[in-house]
Amino acid sequence: MTDLEQYLQTYFDFTQTDLAKVAAFFKPEVIRKGEFYLKIGKPCQKLSFLQSGMLRVFVDLEDREVTQWISTKGYFITDLAGLVFSKPSRWNIQALTDTAVYTIDKTDYDSLSKYIPRWPETEKLFIAHCFSTLEDRVFSFLSKTAEERYNMLFESNRELFNQVPLQYIASMLGMTPETFSRIRRKQLN
Repeated sequence: MTDLEQYLQTYFDFTQTDLAKVAAFFKPEVIRKGEFYLKIGKPCQKLSFLQSGMLRVFVDLEDREVTQWISTKGYFITDLAGLVFSKPSRWNIQALTDTAVYTIDKTDYDSLSKYIPRWPETEKLFIAHCFSTLEDRVFSFLSKTAEERYNMLFESNRELFNQVPLQYIASMLGMTPETFSRIRRKQLN
């Protein structure tokens, strides 16, 4: 069973037959360090599952870059509004390392219900999971201190702190590099 199949089986109630059908639509792909998975303004025509590596979701503003998310092994990546509603992307998605993904293109994604009768129910759960994750991030920004957000990310995704430029993590956590450094020094002492 591939990482993709294990993830799908963990989060969704697929039969082995349906699991094999869904997984067969995903094709292996490698995104080299520095290459873009998606650029702002382009339609998102795919959904990918990260087998290894890291992708950064970010936007260039007039005065700075803002990192929205850093996706790591075991996560899906896409511009959901682009995939579902065919809207132009608001985000750049770029490989921070050589990244191996399994990718399904939009045409195949849209046709899954032809092959898997339970797909609409499964897709609803998938999108609800995405939405719930987003709600958790918004809640943490509204109710947690910068230090609490730092600690939550450190506990859940410790490897990021040694593999990703710290300014990206600071931005993702909604803090300045100076605040991030102060909290980091405090945690290390």
